[in-house]
This record gives sequence, C-alpha cells and structure tokens, in this order.
Amino acid sequence: MKEFAIAGVQMHVSGAHSNVPMMKYKLDLLTGIYPWVQMVVFSELCARGPLTAFAAPLEEYDGVFGEMARKHKIWLLPGSVFERSNGHIYNTASVYNPDGEVVGRYRKMFPFYPYEEGVSPGSEFLTFNVPDVGCFGVSICYDMWFPETSRTLATMGAEVILHPTLTNTIDREVELSIARATAAINQCYIFDINGLEAGGNGQSIVCGPDGRVLYQAHTSDEIIPLEIDLDRVGNSRIKGTLRLGQTLKSWRDRAVDFDIYQKGKRFPYLDQLGSLTKPVRTSALEKAYKKEAPITGTISTIATKAIK
Repeated sequence: MKEFAIAGVQMHVSGAHSNVPMMKYKLDLLTGIYPWVQMVVFSELCARGPLTAFAAPLEEYDGVFGEMARKHKIWLLPGSVFERSNGHIYNTASVYNPDGEVVGRYRKMFPFYPYEEGVSPGSEFLTFNVPDVGCFGVSICYDMWFPETSRTLATMGAEVILHPTLTNTIDREVELSIARATAAINQCYIFDINGLEAGGNGQSIVCGPDGRVLYQAHTSDEIIPLEIDLDRVGNSRIKGTLRLGQTLKSWRDRAVDFDIYQKGKRFPYLDQLGSLTKPVRTSALEKAYKKEAPITGTISTIATKAIK
C-alpha cells in the first residue's frame, strides 16, 4: 500500500477582505486535530475572494503561504489567487512543499467566460511529484468541464488531481457528476474542493479511481481529512476500473487520430454558435413589449404574441 493523507478545507470566503488569517486558523486547527495529514488543499480564490480588483503579484503571497507549509511540514495548495503579471490577470494556483518552497504554479486554462471577465488563460499544465508517494496534477474549477485537461494530466502521470473550485451557481450538481466521471475515465483520485459564501456553495467532493464517492461535503464549514492509497490507481490502470475497462491503455493504443485537435482546422458548426458573450433577455418578448403602446392584455397574451 502507498498511503498518503490529504485534507480539503471548505470554508467561508469573503470578497471584501483578506481570508488569509482565517486560512491560517483553519490550518492550525486542522493540523492540531489531524497531525497525520500530509497535504492540504483550499478552494479556488480562497485567499482574497473573487474580485479581480484585488489582483496582485504572486510574491505577495509566497511568504505567508510558504511559512504556513513550513510551520506544519505539509504540502500546501492554498487554492488560487488572481495574479497580476505583465499587464495581465491570471487565476493562478501555487504548490508549496513542506520546506515552504514553491514547487510549481498553474494558471487556469479555461476562465469561466463570459463571466470571469478580464482574466487571461494559462497554457501550461502542472504535475509535481511527492517523493516516494506519487504524481499529482493541478486543475482549477471550469477546467474540469473540458475533459482534455484532465486527460492530459493523467497522460503525464498524475495519479491524483487536485481541483480547487469556486462554484456558487445552480450547476454544482452537474459538476459533481463531472468530478465522478473525470475520476473514472482517468482512473485517478479527484479532490474537488469548493468554498462557501463568496467562495461557492460547498458540496466539495472526493472521488476514487473507480469514480466512486469517498466523501461529499454539505454546505457548511468542513475539514475533510482522508488517507488514500495510491496503489489503487496503479491497479485500476493496469487491471481496469473495477477490473473492467482499461481506459488509459485503450487511449494509448487508439487507432484513430482526432482531427478536431489539428491546429488551424476550422469547424463551421462551431463558428455558427456565435460569440462568447453573456446571454441577454429574450429578444422576441422585448420586441412584443415595444410594439404594444400602450401595453394591453395579460402577460400571457403578450408572450403568446411574441412566440408567434
């Protein structure tokens, strides 16, 4: 068995002030109760909230987060922050080792457009090794909706995907299904850690390499400590998920080249979907209101006219 203990922290996040003091408190509490935990993961944008107005260079965080990791001798992924760099803003996660050193940074590849306005996408994947344990990959929130991102991490060897998220919308239930599917098709562990209040609507989820739920949080503050066995990943990938589908080997041995990934190839169907913008009110209904001067009849009558 190759055991390793990871804890997720689901906590209230404020968009009005720094949440770093509360993160420190939560980490002190966590390691005091569960001294066997070796890695801790916070939610997306946990430190400063979801407003790009507070974007800052990463160096402003490295000191405090490095000290948190060093103090408790843990691997630390403190969610992500809005990074300001060379005139751009990125949604960036940094990983710190037990000596407080930065071992890697990951910029979110798929900002939640058109809602995550003003944020530039990253273009480089991140995996890192925990000595004598295994390979870990990092993904952020909306990235998981694009299976190519998780598949790439698995192909690079990631046995655990750490996935800080900030979801406060009605599609959280859908994301829980995606998390399970991602774990199953990539035969890996998924730690999907959501925040609360300005940081999300909770329901963090941890899945095993067979897609089964190891734990799902509720909608209040929670510390989620779990000891996992990375040998389960190897067994799943070699013998098959539940001794059935050997997904990664089938992907490796595929007979088809997917031309949708060819650089520069055009797809008329996708082009006709229009620009990536926020939806607006139903135009037909608005036109109906404008045509009625003065507006007469019931709302249902006007709506019927709009449909016609």
